[in-house]
Amino acid sequence: MKKLLFALTIASFFTACQCDKAKLDLIDANAFETTLNDKAIKLYSITNANGLTAQLTNYGARVVSLWVPDKEGTFADVSLGFRTGDEYLNNKENFYGATIGRYGNRIGKAQFVIEEDTFNIDMNDGENTLHGGAGGFFSKIWDVKPVGTNSLEFTYTSVDGEQGYPGNVDVKVVFELTDKNELKIEYFASTDKTTHVNLTNHTYFNLGGEAAGTINDHLLMINADAFTPVDGGLIPTGELAPVEGTPFDFRKATAIGDRVNADDEQLRLGGGYDHNWVLNQAVDGLTLAATLKEPVSGRVMDVYTNEPGIQFYGGNFIDNKDMGKYGKTLNYREALCLETQHFPDTPNKPDFPSTLLNPGEDYYSICVYAFKAE
Repeated sequence: MKKLLFALTIASFFTACQCDKAKLDLIDANAFETTLNDKAIKLYSITNANGLTAQLTNYGARVVSLWVPDKEGTFADVSLGFRTGDEYLNNKENFYGATIGRYGNRIGKAQFVIEEDTFNIDMNDGENTLHGGAGGFFSKIWDVKPVGTNSLEFTYTSVDGEQGYPGNVDVKVVFELTDKNELKIEYFASTDKTTHVNLTNHTYFNLGGEAAGTINDHLLMINADAFTPVDGGLIPTGELAPVEGTPFDFRKATAIGDRVNADDEQLRLGGGYDHNWVLNQAVDGLTLAATLKEPVSGRVMDVYTNEPGIQFYGGNFIDNKDMGKYGKTLNYREALCLETQHFPDTPNKPDFPSTLLNPGEDYYSICVYAFKAE
């Protein structure tokens, strides 16, 4: 049944496009399949009425490819990733396209206290925890349910004690390609014990296309007057520092490479940009968190969210050894992430907006990547 749905999706895509410029090098779903602990890893496709197409996998509930047009109407895959399921299984470091949880970003000293109980969680980033631990949501096989041709629902139950976190947590993530040319990601969660939840997505973007060269020429706007400085372990100090007069001021669209190598302590600590910005949240509705533009293709991506923060990561740890989907090496600073989320290390920073989720409460987070060309 899933293979039939996949075939129908591809057919509907070409019917919708009806143009020579939409020559998409889509990944063969059958060739992608492999197993993890006797569970099948599969590939799914969704498309909207305008021909935008995304391929996603149940391994880590992740985006594998994302095809959007430039100002001439030519489509390119603007996300980084691999062509086979086995390649994803063999890469444990860069989280390409993955859903991140239970806790996106870092938690200092790999522990936190809830009421009077101390919880020691998986230590996988020096003395800290990164992206939920080595067995975080990015490494799990999720259940998948197609919802029409343009939406997929991923579900996973994280059991009490998984990676050290308390509570059985039921998670649902819905990916939708809307006819407004948006990739909309909605996160839902509930728990039977008080716990911390902070979900996000780790897609790497290059609006020129995967392996199209540096992202330092991309123009970036981040709607934030402050950011959270970090220590040597990239854990926030707890300060909300003004961006005014610093290389972190992206309130006006600025080329990423203009100041990435500036003589600045925070840039040295992060190896470039790998920081959380404190968003100027809208009073009503979603916040426009960021706008990214690639000047040659004219592709523009607006990022909307209900979250208080966004992590801008400039690809500083891409190590020039991974081969992408189209036979080209994925290189240092050739992609970036814009991850909407609560702040890093919030469980240990009581002044930050809380990430506690209690029994009977409903967790909801949304991120919208909206595409256009100009």
